[in-house]
Amino acid sequence: MPKFLIEVPHSHDQLECAKVVKVFLETGSHFLTHADWGCSDGEHKAWITVDVDSRNEARSIVPHAYRQDARIVQLSSFTMEEIDRIIEQHTR
Repeated sequence: MPKFLIEVPHSHDQLECAKVVKVFLETGSHFLTHADWGCSDGEHKAWITVDVDSRNEARSIVPHAYRQDARIVQLSSFTMEEIDRIIEQHTR
């Protein structure tokens, strides 16, 4: 199953920031209540990693008010063998 990183930016304003966090927590969604936040370090974004079937399914997890600004990135892992093969193909 594909893995996606969901990044949700929000306002730097302290009150607006708190409201976004509250919306996420109030949803009761396991994904949203376990989001990681960068606010305490000045990076006003939430990050969520999910295993779902599609980019659209990942986007649908985000509350509607923040969906448009959310960035969805499909993640992947590589083995050493895969990377060696890619390097070899490009250095011939």
